Amino acid sequence: MDVPQLVRERLGEESVEATVSLGDEDVVCVTPSRTFVYRGEGLLSDESVTAYSHDVERFDISVGRRKTKFVFEYVGDTDSFTVAADRADTVRKLLLGGILHLAGVIVDGESISEVFSFSELTLVVTSHRLVKHVGAPVWDDDFEEFPYGDVTGLSFEEGSVATQVVLSVDGRPQRIKAPSEQTRVVERSLKQALFAYHDVDSLAALNAKVGVEDTDPSGASATDDAGSSLSLDDGISPLVGGDEESETPPEDPLSATGTVGEGSSPSEGSSDTAGTRDDEAEADPGDRADAADAGTQSESASDEPTGETTPSRPRASAEWQSKESAVDPEEVEAMKNQLSTLTTAVKKQNQLLRDQQETIDRLIEELRQGR
Repeated sequence: MDVPQLVRERLGEESVEATVSLGDEDVVCVTPSRTFVYRGEGLLSDESVTAYSHDVERFDISVGRRKTKFVFEYVGDTDSFTVAADRADTVRKLLLGGILHLAGVIVDGESISEVFSFSELTLVVTSHRLVKHVGAPVWDDDFEEFPYGDVTGLSFEEGSVATQVVLSVDGRPQRIKAPSEQTRVVERSLKQALFAYHDVDSLAALNAKVGVEDTDPSGASATDDAGSSLSLDDGISPLVGGDEESETPPEDPLSATGTVGEGSSPSEGSSDTAGTRDDEAEADPGDRADAADAGTQSESASDEPTGETTPSRPRASAEWQSKESAVDPEEVEAMKNQLSTLTTAVKKQNQLLRDQQETIDRLIEELRQGR
């Protein structure tokens, strides 16, 4: 992409080696000694460009859900800038390439293939070497490098939580732990870099060329490992045996009692019903007749009118017509004018809301770009 004019004015004799678009007009431009961050004109700021030197004491990265912050620590000063999370990996690779080159760790023509960050472990896979840094920052002077020309073997020891990358350098194994979910990516990156450097196409060919016959630095064969794992599994006994599971559970002593109690209830209910029927049979026929007459009188009383009257429909219609004729035409006209004014105001308000929403969307986009 094109380098902004404001960046060109500050390049001097340097040339831009790589650029990364941050969205809209924003762009990161990397030179051998500096990184330029150009911000186009927006709602929050005017057009600007900031330079960050690669000659750092420490370099750190703070990863967030939406943004990633790059922190440059110099002697007596600290500077930083942020980018959107989806652009962070590309920017990180370019920044580390410039920092390592200026520090003399990598040479001209050496490119960075991958950068891995696992908690306090940082691995930089280049075309000529593996750089390892352990510590809170991503980079400082406390680092190790393993040139591919000194490599005498490569193997991988898989575990349930982490996988160890065993890189033998001058006959001495260097173990590097990587999370299991990242194992395949680390393995593929290292193999590609080493295969290309030594001009081979397989792990067996690599180990044969660098002079290592046993790919396991510990000296233990895969058969021995399998045998030891089998013997360990054979010595483990289950906490609960199969005989205990097949035992018949004891009968619940309360089940029999519950059955008896439930069985006695219907007989008691039958006796109560029978007693009720006998009482009704013994009642005086005259009493039953009196009760029937009382019920008939109660129903008749409920059907009698309460004395309240409902106004007739003609009278209600006349009252409505009189109220309707009492409405002043001027009031009706005033109400129409007021409704028209309110409608116009609502339309203007809706347009303002749409304009505000567009501004908010643009502001959110600029914030996501790290402004």
